[in-house]
Amino acid sequence: MSSTTTHREQAANRFSSLSQRITSFFSVPLLIILNLLTLGGIITYIILDHQQEPSPVLAAVPHTSSAIEALMVPTLTPELPRNMRLYRVPTGTPTAVPTFLPSPTPTSTTAPTLPAEATIEGIVGHRQSMPLSCESRSAVDWAAYFGETIDEKSFHNGLPVHDNPDKGFVGNVYGSWGQIPPEAYGVHGKPVAQRLREYGLKAKHVFDMNLDELKSEIAAGKPVMVWVVGHVGFGSPVKYTDSEGDISIVAKFEHTVIVIGYTEDKITVLDGAKTYTRYNKEFLKSWGVLENQAIVWID
Repeated sequence: MSSTTTHREQAANRFSSLSQRITSFFSVPLLIILNLLTLGGIITYIILDHQQEPSPVLAAVPHTSSAIEALMVPTLTPELPRNMRLYRVPTGTPTAVPTFLPSPTPTSTTAPTLPAEATIEGIVGHRQSMPLSCESRSAVDWAAYFGETIDEKSFHNGLPVHDNPDKGFVGNVYGSWGQIPPEAYGVHGKPVAQRLREYGLKAKHVFDMNLDELKSEIAAGKPVMVWVVGHVGFGSPVKYTDSEGDISIVAKFEHTVIVIGYTEDKITVLDGAKTYTRYNKEFLKSWGVLENQAIVWID
């Protein structure tokens, strides 16, 4: 063996011995340090895990169970389906919603229900004393029912005279029945109502009165004087122009009766001293010829 080889082996042995000493010197302290670090980590975890979590601050929250529960219970945001898209809705100026107040309950204007039938008792009719004095006769019988006794001839003599029946009595009271002005004819409602008021009676002349209005008067116990044709028969209206150029509707056999009762389909009239009935249709046709004229009592 050469000296060179021997020197190499000796050097290697020295290096190996030195390496073992160094490893032995550092391995023990390193293990101790690693163990200490591991132990410290375990102790720290235990301390942090058992530390009490801080209580939430409830500043400016009302002391009610509902308010506290709202803070304590976490709000869960629902997960949207994958195929659902979110669209941002533009924020506009809020539109004021009108407040609808209930309408006031209207006052009922419905006319009271009329009885199915009504009859006025205590009114007495008389036969007219002159050929064309039916208006005066009906008027004084109507007045007597309301407590005013009037003589038929005196009533007639106080009527104005004119060639227009809307303004006064037309012709001679002893003339023939069935003529039209300017021949002997009679008188319409306006002058008669005026004459009744002169005696203090609350009389009013009306045109275009309807059947329900007529029945309402009868149901209230107030007889109504009406203008018809004949003994509530048929006739035709005629336009007449008087001496002053005014037009009036007249009819042959102009006549007056007093309505004193009704049923569902009939009207009862007092014609002079006679009482009889007519069907509604017949009565309305006769009454309508002279424009549904009437004299009523006004309270």
